[in-house]
Amino acid sequence: MIRPILLYGSPILRQTAQPVDLGDPNLPALIQDLWDTMYNADGVGLAAPQIGVSKQIFVVDARELQPPEEEPFHGVFINPRILTSAPECIPYEEGCLSIPHIREKIYRPNAIKMEFYDEDFRLTVKEYTGIVARVLQHEYDHLLGRLFIDYLSPIRKQLLRKKLRDIATGGVEAHYPIAHAH
Repeated sequence: MIRPILLYGSPILRQTAQPVDLGDPNLPALIQDLWDTMYNADGVGLAAPQIGVSKQIFVVDARELQPPEEEPFHGVFINPRILTSAPECIPYEEGCLSIPHIREKIYRPNAIKMEFYDEDFRLTVKEYTGIVARVLQHEYDHLLGRLFIDYLSPIRKQLLRKKLRDIATGGVEAHYPIAHAH
């Protein structure tokens, strides 16, 4: 089922998400809703808080951003934890379905090691690099109540203040269903 995506200004986007109960009978439906909603919005990742569910789960399909020589990447991440991050940070222009029409250059570690449960509820530990590592970090931040704009300088945030206010007050449209905080 396609759900509305919460926009900047919604309080749930700033909350720390709760761990997922792997025995929850509604979990497969939530995973499917995340996929359906993400694909409908032409996203590459979507975290449960973005659809109003304060749970530690997100989905990623980074294929459209990956270089052609890389193996196409997509997956489900339940109760993830970043174990290590590379010291080297790389800039890349990011956007977010919860902050439509804003894209900014963000510096993030180029490699991470993550522990998570996959869609089959198997505990997994893997290392990721490049664009996949970036997308995973972006979605992981949603589970901690962080948004990509939190990494911007105070001056850059000040320059975006009006656009962010417009998003938070419903003055912005998106090509996918959205839900405002009001």
